[in-house]
Amino acid sequence: MPNYLVYGLNVSSNQLIPGLVALSNLGASTSDLNVWLGLMPEWINQLSKGVPVEQAWYISNYQDENGEPGLKVWKLDQGNHFRLRYADGTEFVIDCNGTKIWATWPENLTLADTTTYLLGPVLGFVLRLRGVTCLHASAIVIDGQAVVFLGKAGAGKSTMAAAFAQQGYPVLSDDVVALVDCGDRFLVQPAYPRIRLWSNSVAALYGFPEALPRIVPSHPTWDKRYLDLTQDGYQFQPQPLPLAGIYLLGARSPEPAAPFFEPVPNQAALILLVANTYTNYLLDKAMRAQEFELLSRLVKHVPLRKVKPHTSPARISQLCEMLVADFHNLVVFHSGIANA
Repeated sequence: MPNYLVYGLNVSSNQLIPGLVALSNLGASTSDLNVWLGLMPEWINQLSKGVPVEQAWYISNYQDENGEPGLKVWKLDQGNHFRLRYADGTEFVIDCNGTKIWATWPENLTLADTTTYLLGPVLGFVLRLRGVTCLHASAIVIDGQAVVFLGKAGAGKSTMAAAFAQQGYPVLSDDVVALVDCGDRFLVQPAYPRIRLWSNSVAALYGFPEALPRIVPSHPTWDKRYLDLTQDGYQFQPQPLPLAGIYLLGARSPEPAAPFFEPVPNQAALILLVANTYTNYLLDKAMRAQEFELLSRLVKHVPLRKVKPHTSPARISQLCEMLVADFHNLVVFHSGIANA
């Protein structure tokens, strides 16, 4: 069985997972997470038919063209497992400890389609079940330290990571930023060596949308593409690094002064972080309380800055240069406070 190291987890799978790099020095006997693709657990059809075995846990507000919720989640087997069903028919079963995943998909879909869920919200939920707080963000490396980009959907988190990757900076993660709690400091776990980009971002960075391959070649209406960080000229950071700065990407502005940066007070930073955690819609009260406590400590030790980028894609490189300079000043400033 192929083995992978993703978000600090030793993952064993019954099939090769697109986008991940299999490792030969990891043994299945030491797996943190086992994945069965194309299979459901045998016991799922053996549950008592006379007793309710599914408890509704979450139904998304988003609906597809047929009026189906984008995602439904149930608790199974007296809360020992979760069942996730997406509108396209893709299904996952996850044990409550975050150690096992089963996945199936309809005949009109492929493993590549299923992987888009697996490496995003499904693994994100597994991490949350295992007590790991995750940000909906991307993370790069500047001077051996992790720098994270937050923002609403479409704010440019992945675009920023790819722009820095173009300039030779290593990338830690895209979409899911898993945090390691070390008390008064925090580490960012490496994800996997891909950045997912919409075609308009690819065009802004590379000149034309077809410069990068589609994630799902057989899905002509879903035009998301990927940057392979294992190719020459790019770097993927395979070890966790300390989190040293967080940048919230705001609305783009045509003002000549853009891009520009501004600090965020701790209380406002906490609210922003809570709003930008990953799969927070699936958390129970205990998980939310744990998340809030960690983030309350994080804002005391890691600065958060707001960024207002320029509307012109031509200024992305300038934004990267200015952000590096701002980060260097930030590190010096906070080092001075710590040593005072």
